[in-house]
Amino acid sequence: MTYSTVRRIASCGVVAGRRNGLAKCAQPLTWIGHYPYICKNAVMTDIATDPKHFTKAVTELGEKRPVVTTQAIFNDRGVKIIEKGVQVNAGLYERLMAHQLTVPIEQSVASTPTVTGQFLRVHAEQVMRDVHFFERIGANTKTRSLMLDALTKLPLPSPIAFQLTLAYEVRPVLFRHSILMALFAAWMTQGLMVSRFDISVASAAGLLHDIGMLHLDPLLLMPQSAIGHHQTRQLYSHPLVSEVLIERHHEYPRDLLQAIRMHHEFLDGSGYPGNLAGEAISPLGRVLSLGELVTSMLASNEAASELRLWVLLRMNMHRYDVALVEQVMQNIEPQTELQSKGPAVMTDPVSRLVEIDATLSEWPAELTQRADLSAPRQANLAGLTEQSAQLRRTLAGVGVAPQQLAQLGDDTLDDFLQLELTLLAQEAAWQLRSLARQTRRRWHVEAEARFPDQLTAWLDRVDTLVAGINGIAPAQLHDTE
Repeated sequence: MTYSTVRRIASCGVVAGRRNGLAKCAQPLTWIGHYPYICKNAVMTDIATDPKHFTKAVTELGEKRPVVTTQAIFNDRGVKIIEKGVQVNAGLYERLMAHQLTVPIEQSVASTPTVTGQFLRVHAEQVMRDVHFFERIGANTKTRSLMLDALTKLPLPSPIAFQLTLAYEVRPVLFRHSILMALFAAWMTQGLMVSRFDISVASAAGLLHDIGMLHLDPLLLMPQSAIGHHQTRQLYSHPLVSEVLIERHHEYPRDLLQAIRMHHEFLDGSGYPGNLAGEAISPLGRVLSLGELVTSMLASNEAASELRLWVLLRMNMHRYDVALVEQVMQNIEPQTELQSKGPAVMTDPVSRLVEIDATLSEWPAELTQRADLSAPRQANLAGLTEQSAQLRRTLAGVGVAPQQLAQLGDDTLDDFLQLELTLLAQEAAWQLRSLARQTRRRWHVEAEARFPDQLTAWLDRVDTLVAGINGIAPAQLHDTE
């Protein structure tokens, strides 16, 4: 190993299924939007990053453009293994991996030309032309200048500039995501009437929040790749890895580091790595958390991405800062997407939504009162009961409770409403499926044991309903996404 970063990360031993673009895992995990979150009973554990992935990426960059050592590289025994001024390429990978280095490799190499503030600005301008939402929020000349100026003037110490250069050349999807997040964070922050310094901090946090992903297995960035438990633990650790990489540089304030650590936390405590909730999440951390969902949806190639985002935001208001969500929703124009070919719609989404509500209403809440259950099992069931109730409240909040749907009458739905109800039914079914998976996991059925009859019946009903909506056999729900 070249170096290791040992930090505490969240892991509950659960591995995710793919949703909308990240790699597919072998076991179930709850997802929201494009990314996973850990359940509230996650366990904190220590893990060391494996430097082989970043070292490999550095040598891959050396095959694309010159990468040269800026100082001699020594191993932990004080032995010089590479001289200053040597060009790094794939041929040096084995030598680098055979030693533990005294200094992280990104502090000992450079590439020319490197990413600069002006380079970031050019790519940000291109993104604003490509993604309608960002073109829309940048229509105001003053707002656009604030967003782009913040990005242009960011402090970029040489190791940070090198890692951004590596992202641009070797991990282009991650680089584009970082640009989008920088623009989003700057836009959200400038709307709060803060100083230019605060906008700059927000922009830097957005740009650098995922820099830790460069040091993890690249399979995590490949949409169709199956990943295992080890890679999933890496995924959970990346906010902490990013924080460690950035805190080496005194140009960045503590508020930025804190927000980066929190960029996958949710207000309801279901995020990672700290399971933080409510006021424990900083204002900038809330901006980044929302930005992950917004930028992932809008950067996808899926049809009706703004309508999908509209639905996801409405279905997950309890996880995000309401004022921030409202600011985003005021700038979404889902109706305009009907002009292009949208996703397939359900024949009868109303009936599906009614079925989902009925299934939630039959959650066996009475099990929490059974005297023969252990206190931890009762506590887990109580948490799941609240999640079931929360999902019903969410459905009512977005206007698709049975009584609200009944007001639609028997009239034929227009195209937009048909599509909106379809997406709402699909998201509700996904969250219902996640609830069933958490139920199976938290009950911890041992060999020769089984669920109570009421719970078995409810889980079977969920499987049948969700399978019908997804068009797959119920048995496949436990091992496919």
